[in-house]
Formats: sequence, structure tokens, C-alpha cells
Amino acid sequence: MSYLNQKTVKKPVHFSGIGLHTGNFIKICIKPSSPNSGIVFKRVDLKNNNLIYPNFSNVSDTFLNTTISNEYGVRISTIEHLMGALFGLGIDNALIEIDNNEVPILDGSAKEFIEKILLTGFEKSEAPIKIIKINKKVKFNDGQRFISIEPSILSLDINFQLKYSSKLIGNQKNKINVYEDDLHEVFNSRTFCLFEDVEKIKKSGFAKGGSLDNAIVIKNDKILNEKGLRNPKEFVNHKILDCIGDLYTSGFRMIGSVVCSQGGHYLTNQLLRKVFENKENFSIIEIQERNLPHTLIKKNFLKNIA
Repeated sequence: MSYLNQKTVKKPVHFSGIGLHTGNFIKICIKPSSPNSGIVFKRVDLKNNNLIYPNFSNVSDTFLNTTISNEYGVRISTIEHLMGALFGLGIDNALIEIDNNEVPILDGSAKEFIEKILLTGFEKSEAPIKIIKINKKVKFNDGQRFISIEPSILSLDINFQLKYSSKLIGNQKNKINVYEDDLHEVFNSRTFCLFEDVEKIKKSGFAKGGSLDNAIVIKNDKILNEKGLRNPKEFVNHKILDCIGDLYTSGFRMIGSVVCSQGGHYLTNQLLRKVFENKENFSIIEIQERNLPHTLIKKNFLKNIA
């Protein structure tokens, strides 16, 4: 069985925890699914119209998280870390049952998703994977912020830059190759915010479940979390994690080169919408082992992110 065949989880994987924005206690279960079924969310607290597909066209809100909705207005928010974990682990198909409207935040990163799914293992199929290949450069600007994607030979590169007035964050940069680099630090990087923004965010009805257990908080250029940062570039690495998760709303893994400055959920979603509005911008290719070098999906990739 090839590493280039579609895969799903070997058996159901259960998670539970607090929703970052709703503050609700939530249970989810990632279940095995058949080839070519993709990633599907199911709201098990609802009896009807409860399937939601994490597609860029179904993204209904990008303020502080990525929220998807179906045609009946049924929503699930904060999907980005889980989607990033599924992308990184190469999971093509899964049914995600959830009993509320937000994916639990866990520790604020993708670490727990990665670890538990790896322990469960994978079920590989005979069906070959599909990849989105970017054919033309596409760019989206929002004032000083921008994101672009252009063709790449056999990799998904993400070059990300943050610009914050906080001296602690400052102008932080990182560039990764998703399919070849050690992504341990990216998947272990937590969401973050400035202390002065916390009250404003909560007044807007968000971050009801936020705490130092699931977010980095910076006050007066100091980190309030007792153990500090997990890695020197945790801020920009978390943004890269978000970007990977949001890119997976394209439906498949991708070959391209992304450059982003001061971006987030909104910019990534707008970029995908712009890419897919013109069929000349991309190709969807079915990968056979004979026509793809090993560098796209290295056999030690899972070890790297564990």
C-alpha cells in the first residue's frame, strides 16, 4: 500500500474540551470514512440538516476563527487547528461528529489532535490521493496586508510575516516546506492575543472559554503564561498552522508557494475564492506513485510532527 493512497483514521478518535469563543463543553469524534468522501462535519446535537462541508465557499465568518455554515445556517466555528492537523497527517477522508457549534480549543494548538490521531493509526485505501496544483500566481491585498500563491514544482511552501507593535512579537518571520520540514514547532504553537485586547474581544461575545491554558497572553511585552513560549517563533508558527488549516478548505492538499504578510483567516479564505474563480489558476491532479517523487510525502513525515 502506497503512502500516496488516500487514508482515514483506523478507528474513532474522541476529543472533548471547552470552546474558545463559546465557552461550551464540547465532544467530538473523528470517524473512519470511505475513499473520496473528504472531510465532513456532522452536528449530532441536531437531527436534520446537520452536515457541514469545510469548503472555502462555506466559510461564513473569519473574525478570530474560521467558521463554516451549510445552506440551512447550521454552523461550526474554530475548525482551523483540527483542519491543520488533518492536513499535516495526510488524512483525506473523515466524518467528524460534534455535539455543539465549535471545535474544542484544547491547548490552543494542534498538538493534542496530532498526538491522539497518531496513537490511533490510519487506514489506507487503494484510491490514489488528489492534489491541487497552482498554475498561475494569484494575490489578494487588504490595505498593507497581503497573501499570494504561485506555482511550485513539488512542494507547498509558506512564507509568513507578522508585524506587531508589541516588541515581544515585532516583525517575526518564518518559512516552511509543509511536506519536507519538521513541523513539530508549527503544530505545537498556540493561539495568542494582547492583554489589552482581551476585554474588547469578550465584550464582542468572543473568547468566553479563553484562558492561559489555551492561549498565550502578552501584557506590557511580557508573557503571562507561567512556562513562557514553546518555541522562539511560536507567534508566527501559530499563524502558519492557521494558514495550513484554512488552505485545507480547498478540499485537497496543495502544491504551491504561499507568501503572506500580516494575514489571517480572512486573507486565506479570500485567496482561495480568487484562485477557484478561474479554472486556469489551478489543476486537480490524481497522483500515482510512478509520477511523483518521494519528496512530496516523505515516509518519515509522521515522525517529524509527532
